Amino acid sequence: QVQLVESGGGLVQAGGSLRLSCAFSGRTFMNYALGWFRQAPGKEREFVAAISRGGSNTYYVGSMKGRFTISRDNAKNMVYLQMNSLKPEDTAVYYCAATRTITAQRDVQSYDYWGQGTQVTVSS
Repeated sequence: QVQLVESGGGLVQAGGSLRLSCAFSGRTFMNYALGWFRQAPGKEREFVAAISRGGSNTYYVGSMKGRFTISRDNAKNMVYLQMNSLKPEDTAVYYCAATRTITAQRDVQSYDYWGQGTQVTVSS
């Protein structure tokens, strides 16, 4: 069974940066495309970024472009989300997810495995 464990969340001031990490285990890492999602209280889970199996294709929601970067290290079974120029509206629980597809996916329904989430809080 695939397991995903997020880390790296915390409290940061507006304009600051955080790097979230997600450790993958249980199956062959390179067989999965990966994504990051976030969910704020009272809101639906929202797509943030996704990356294909090989890492050559990435996909972002428009508001993240130029600020967030998704990457993966297939040698370490890790996926990352580098977040720069953070804004208070970025405050949410961030989740990593895995899907056994080649291409990056943006829909919650496309993902089979989810981590527990890590809290990101951006203060003004």
